[in-house]
Formats: sequence, C-alpha cells, structure tokens
Amino acid sequence: MIQYSLKCAQDHHFDSWFQSASAFDKLHAAGMVTCAVCGSSEVEKELMAPRVNAGAEKPADTAPLSAPASPAEQALRELRTEIEKTSDYVGRDFAREARAMHEGDQPKRAIWGEARGDEARKLVEDGIPVAPLPFRPSRKSN
Repeated sequence: MIQYSLKCAQDHHFDSWFQSASAFDKLHAAGMVTCAVCGSSEVEKELMAPRVNAGAEKPADTAPLSAPASPAEQALRELRTEIEKTSDYVGRDFAREARAMHEGDQPKRAIWGEARGDEARKLVEDGIPVAPLPFRPSRKSN
C-alpha cells in the first residue's frame, strides 16, 4: 500500500491510499481518482516526504483519514449521508430511471446514480429535473 498527498484543481488537499504506484496511475488515467471535497477528477500528486515509522506510536497530529478536515468536508459528508439514507441508488440506470419517472412509466421516488455527460445533458434539455452531486458512489471512491 502507498499513501499519496493529493491536490485538486480547486486547491483542495487530501490524502488517499492505493495498492501500488501503478494502481494510482491506472485509476488516475481512468478518471477514478477524485477530490474528496468537490469530486473533481483533475487531481495531481503533491510533493511529499517519505514517512518512516520507527515505532508503534502514532504521531499526535495525525487525524484518521475518515475525519473531515474542514467544515466543507463535514457538510459534504452530511449531504452524502442524507442522500444515501433518503433515496435509492440506481447506478448506471439513472438516466433511464429518471426519464421513466418523468414520463409516468414508473412511480416517482428520490433516486441518485451515474449518467454519462451526454445522457445528463439530454435529461436537462428534455426538462427532466436533475442535478450533479459533489461526490461519486462509494465503489468508485479513492
């Protein structure tokens, strides 16, 4: 495992673990490394010093990766928790499901999922209310 310090185009800084350096390169090239704050896939590695763990004690200033580092991260975490709790994840069927509900072919309910850019654009052009979320599904997270 390797930990990288990362920064997105919006200057958000965060750390993430990867199986290997080549695993990072592969995920990054596929656009699957995203900012923990804004969801941007414009992410780059920051200059970092190697960490040598000489003893079993953890440094006092090290926060767990799951702890939000800012009020913005806390707000995003709360938003994600609320969306996951109150809506159905439909995965890559999002565009089809949203269109079916809009056209009355399925009962309306709160959903979230994934759509390609052209699919999302077509939904908006057809007057179907959708909005991008500032995070990716857990299975695609760093």
